[in-house]
Amino acid sequence: MRFLHTADWHLGRVYHGVSLLEDQAHVLRGFIRIAAEARPDAILIAGDIYDRSVPPAEAVRLLDLVLTELVLGLKIPVVMIAGNHDGPDRLGFGSGLLTRAGLVVRGPVDAGAPPLILRDAHGEVAVHALPYGEPAVVRGACGDENIADHHAALAAQARAARAAQPAGMRSVAVAHAFVRGGSESESERPLSVGGSGSVGAEVFDGFDYVALGHLHRPQALGGAAEGAGAARIQYSGSLLKYSFAEAGHVKSANLVDMDAAGRCTVQRLPLVPRRDLRIVEGELDALLAAAAADPARDDYILARLTDRGALLDAMGKLRTAYPNALAIERPDMAGDGPGRAAGDHRRIRMQDLFAGFHEETTGLPLEPAATAALERIIGRLEREERHA
Repeated sequence: MRFLHTADWHLGRVYHGVSLLEDQAHVLRGFIRIAAEARPDAILIAGDIYDRSVPPAEAVRLLDLVLTELVLGLKIPVVMIAGNHDGPDRLGFGSGLLTRAGLVVRGPVDAGAPPLILRDAHGEVAVHALPYGEPAVVRGACGDENIADHHAALAAQARAARAAQPAGMRSVAVAHAFVRGGSESESERPLSVGGSGSVGAEVFDGFDYVALGHLHRPQALGGAAEGAGAARIQYSGSLLKYSFAEAGHVKSANLVDMDAAGRCTVQRLPLVPRRDLRIVEGELDALLAAAAADPARDDYILARLTDRGALLDAMGKLRTAYPNALAIERPDMAGDGPGRAAGDHRRIRMQDLFAGFHEETTGLPLEPAATAALERIIGRLEREERHA
């Protein structure tokens, strides 16, 4: 059995004020070519299809075009789940009708949802789709009042999947979670307010392959003796680099081959972007002079300038050489006040930003009662946004 595993497309993402939709369309055309050449038995998309719960119309149209080509054009079944960025009800609209066409969409958590059964020369494989759900949502869906955190929520979904697993059949789980031991990036939104939101890898005991989304760095978990390419718990990583902290990543999709015993080998197939996201460093004049010989001047650029003195219109000058420059950092000139937010602000909790602002403007830290109230307010707002 062969699978193509991908995740974290974040369609509609805007970074430093620039829409990445054309870049996403470009790399997805490459993904379709990979699918056409590899001819997998199914494609697994492990959540965060969109960048926000109410996606822009252009992002919805792009997803429609891509899925139509994969499912109807190439005749490849697709299993797609909601991630923490997705609006589950919106993503799951029409799922009953779409299943008949070969597109299995799991938006809201449904403990009774049957697996997709696929067949190859060695028998059958059950693919269990476990969409992201907050603990309170999973508690209601599973009817288990003991579910209090993300670990317990995903463990309950996994137990329900194992209970529905036909005896002797190979199995695959598709999930969206922060599994402990994984390497985070700045561009991932935290899964919980006031906690880590992490789950233990043991919740996936019994599954032959686990196709994960949420962490943007491609990586394997579990430490298989045969090497990372044989580990059964895998993150495919995101479609594109969504933060300059990911500049060193190589984005890819996982091509998974499963044998008759359920053992899997994984190849990481590179996804080639229209423009790379990278960092250049040095004095401004030196960077401008070197740009003439740079074959990738159209890349998205963060310039770390080492100049010590004042600079006039540094971004304007930089964009004459690198037209898609997005940001400038001046490490030697940066302040270190409590309100300074290092890295991608999306990676910093809203309550931490507020607390830093409060302390910088008043000189006093938030009192414990105010901190607790802030946690409750932001938690409620995030839940409303996800279910709007």
